[in-house]
Amino acid sequence: QVQLVESGGGLVQPGGSLRLSCAASGSYFSIYIMGWYRQAPGNQRELVAGIASGGSTQYADSATGRFTISRDNAKNTVYLQMNSLKPEDTAVYYCNAKYGSRNYWGQGTQVTVSS
Repeated sequence: QVQLVESGGGLVQPGGSLRLSCAASGSYFSIYIMGWYRQAPGNQRELVAGIASGGSTQYADSATGRFTISRDNAKNTVYLQMNSLKPEDTAVYYCNAKYGSRNYWGQGTQVTVSS
């Protein structure tokens, strides 16, 4: 069992930056594929960025060049650095952990980009 707790969301002006953190409890964090997803009102949840156990990463087109996902296995934590934020980045951001048939979600953290 893995519990995920996100933090770092908030209100930011367009062009600003935020760093989201996701702290995981439980064992074997390093083997999990970790991801950040987001869901805006009326939209489906979508993948923003993912990072494999070996460190390889993937990004949604909308995140490429602006967002960076990283993980610290010693701290059981995954991060999402978001720069050059736009109003369309406004959403609830969720942390996800996957390994085989195991799939865990955090409770989400709100990110609002507005002037």
